Amino acid sequence: MDGTSQTPHQEKLEQLKKILPEAFSEGKIDWEKLKATLGEDINFSNERYVLNWAGKSDAFKALQSPTTKTLIPAKEESVNFVETENIFIEGENLEVLKILQKSYFGKVKMIYIDPPYNTGNDSFIYPDKFSETRQEYQKRVGDIDEEGYLTREGNYAKNSKENGQYHSNWLNMMFPRLFLAKNLLKENGLIFVSIDDNEVHNLRLLLNEIFGEENFVASFIWEKRTNRENRKVVSNRHDYILCYSKLQIEGVRAINQLPMNKKALSNYKNPDNDTRGLWKSDPATAQAGHGTKAQFYDLIAPNGKVHKLQSGRCWLYTSDVMNEAIEDNRIWFGKDGNGVPRVKIYLTAKERGLTPETILFANDVGTTESAKNKIKDLFDGIAVFETPKSVKLVERLIQMGTKDGIVLDFFSGSGTLNHAVSNVNAKDGGNRKSISVQLPELCDEKSEAYKAGFKTIADIAKERIRRAGKKIEEAIKAEQEKKKGELGFEEESSSSLPDLGFKVFKLADSNFKQWQQIKNKDAAALEEQMKLFVDPVNKKATTQNMVYELLFKSGKDLNSSIQDKKGFTSINQGELIFVLEEVNQDIFTSILEESPQKVIALDKLFKGNDQLKTNTALQMKDAGIEFKTI
Repeated sequence: MDGTSQTPHQEKLEQLKKILPEAFSEGKIDWEKLKATLGEDINFSNERYVLNWAGKSDAFKALQSPTTKTLIPAKEESVNFVETENIFIEGENLEVLKILQKSYFGKVKMIYIDPPYNTGNDSFIYPDKFSETRQEYQKRVGDIDEEGYLTREGNYAKNSKENGQYHSNWLNMMFPRLFLAKNLLKENGLIFVSIDDNEVHNLRLLLNEIFGEENFVASFIWEKRTNRENRKVVSNRHDYILCYSKLQIEGVRAINQLPMNKKALSNYKNPDNDTRGLWKSDPATAQAGHGTKAQFYDLIAPNGKVHKLQSGRCWLYTSDVMNEAIEDNRIWFGKDGNGVPRVKIYLTAKERGLTPETILFANDVGTTESAKNKIKDLFDGIAVFETPKSVKLVERLIQMGTKDGIVLDFFSGSGTLNHAVSNVNAKDGGNRKSISVQLPELCDEKSEAYKAGFKTIADIAKERIRRAGKKIEEAIKAEQEKKKGELGFEEESSSSLPDLGFKVFKLADSNFKQWQQIKNKDAAALEEQMKLFVDPVNKKATTQNMVYELLFKSGKDLNSSIQDKKGFTSINQGELIFVLEEVNQDIFTSILEESPQKVIALDKLFKGNDQLKTNTALQMKDAGIEFKTI
């Protein structure tokens, strides 16, 4: 504080910083970054303190350009599709993140990702040809084989360390995805990103740029192995997990305390049979610089012993407050009454927890090897995934980042996040929901997974989630049966099963024809284009798929309730209605009775019946309902 009042200029800067922290560098507006964030004049040329790399402008353009893709449901691959609120999406994550922007903007409580570490052997999608057009890039990342699987050749480019743009390629892959991911976070949301020494330096700078350096929370170190690698110059036993908040909100703890463990609980005892229950003791003094004059005095114990302050210390309370606490038996002087005064801290006085630490030890959260063994056990001894993350590790992050809400992972791999969310919910009764996104990356034909019948990494993840759900359900039911046996009679259990299902969606082309810009003012081509759009619906489109596409594009989430009624589809108990198969006055009369906020109908259904369309539009207007045709 400098003693001056805040000017309107400063206030506006603070407001802008909350909305666009990525547009600030060293506390000042970076005008080029601001323009780029708003999609204008993207050109990073001036010298200043900023993370820059080859292709950064193209990476900005990649995130700014909209997608025409959609998500289609795969109910046959799902578990409890109608009731579950967990989501698994197969598809290229940049396109998926774009699709989620409208429906999930500001709704996600926590993100955890384990992206490619750029070891020199990684293959991942990035716009490696900066001369190619957006359409060419979309075609390249959308290449599929005859069976409909994404081709390795079309999607992946190996990023060798011999590549002259080795770090730039990785940054170009990460930047747009992290930028879009930030939009999905709530204001009090957190992101955790796993990484190793190859890119931890660039990732920290990248996250500073996107989230703002002031929103850095912690750099966690995970002990990923306990054995020594003797063949290496230095045995590497750890990875990093960088944590950032979307905003540092005043008065709000950035990260949750962890549940009390057995060791912490063992500190609480009750040697004097205090009626308030278990307690532990903390020092009754504080640093002198924090106290007032009234906190410096000689304290007289109930037995008459005088306790003097040590140099540089003051009592926690003033004399009057301290005497009240002594009379109330809230100050402990030891079993014989001659001990140094200490304040009683009661276990039940408030919610107790442990402050998270930056070191995540293997014996607490597991290792890469233990994670691999766990997934082998789940798949009957088959090593379907070589480098899964420890479920206990991700559980720990979920406990730090959430008590409820949506948890997102857009580099899902073997599906560890969904598994961990189900585990944590089962343990603490939480109601967290997971969204996992995984590219249907083809398994190596020499791998154990391929030999076991899994064609893609996404297939492994889906089966892992199914098996983990069954295992959790069996464990909960076994515990319930055990309690019944101990009681000796049947009793309804108060604990219910967590949500162990998941809806599967797959990235797909739009159900509606997309207008193509005609080159060279070709009149004949333009005429053909106009004919195509008499019916804007693609030949392969289905009513169900159109419902979900219009759902996303109307800003509704993937767990919206969908009810098929006679002649129309009702979303969220009549909030939004789609008319996609037929039209007549009876259908619109029924819709008007629902009193929806908005109605969307296919324009082609009114062909030859302009009067019905006109009357319907007037009726909707009179009823205060937004009516739109496509």
